[in-house]
Amino acid sequence: MTRKLRIILEMIKFEHTVFALPFAFMGALLGAVVMEQRLPSWSEIGWISMAMFGARSAAMSLNRLIDKAIDLRNPRTKDRALPAGLLKSVEVLLFIIVSFALLFWAAANLAPISMKLMPIAVFFLVIYSYTKRFTWLCHIVLGLTIALSPLGGWVAVTGQFDLSAWLLYGTVALWIAGFDIIYATQDYEYDRDAGLHSIPARFGISGSLWIARSLHTVTALGFVTLFWMTGLSWLYLFGALLSIALLFYQHWMVKPHDLSRVPTAFFGMNGTLSVVLFVFTIADLVVLRQW
Repeated sequence: MTRKLRIILEMIKFEHTVFALPFAFMGALLGAVVMEQRLPSWSEIGWISMAMFGARSAAMSLNRLIDKAIDLRNPRTKDRALPAGLLKSVEVLLFIIVSFALLFWAAANLAPISMKLMPIAVFFLVIYSYTKRFTWLCHIVLGLTIALSPLGGWVAVTGQFDLSAWLLYGTVALWIAGFDIIYATQDYEYDRDAGLHSIPARFGISGSLWIARSLHTVTALGFVTLFWMTGLSWLYLFGALLSIALLFYQHWMVKPHDLSRVPTAFFGMNGTLSVVLFVFTIADLVVLRQW
């Protein structure tokens, strides 16, 4: 059982939680401070962490299960756990059920609106895995799905929405969509041959990288606008500018004629960005303001 669990965690790339979890905490922290002039309780942080683990585990496992046949034919993904036979579909399905149960349990212990909005979250968690079969906007759908983490964190502690919450949601959605487009350039040829839809398959590698740059330009503007809308200090702004530098450094790393550094740009730069922005937000709201 321990071996199976280790394989499952590798299958869902558990370490990639670093993309979304810091933003979930950031949403909770900003929401509590901006809307209620308080810090989130340790209980709220714990339940948000559990909800994030359940949501991401369910979504990634569903993605691997739904894409099993596609992954088997793709040279880049044929060695993943399901197509390689390291896991059975029923084992992954059981893990999905447990993950969704964990998500529902956590949501039930947060603001009541969390449970009311749960069907919307589940819809996005399920549908995004199918979108590559019918639209090249699949990257945008993925962004809108993962960006539910900061929006969910905000709502989980405040029980309400705010314009700043929607700004954070849209900014994170475009950030996710942009780097997913960069990541998808690795499957450009396979997607075209297999009839799958993606921005690289539709617009080519060069065009895709320009689209990703455009999305990340708006992301950068969103990070700075958040500074003005929430009353954050110069400390957050410094972290935001550092994150923006990391954001565009990945575009310098990846060239249309050389995609060898895509994995480094995907995980290294973006994983660092989310942690940096969250750390500077904490430093601003918790340390600088002397909570």
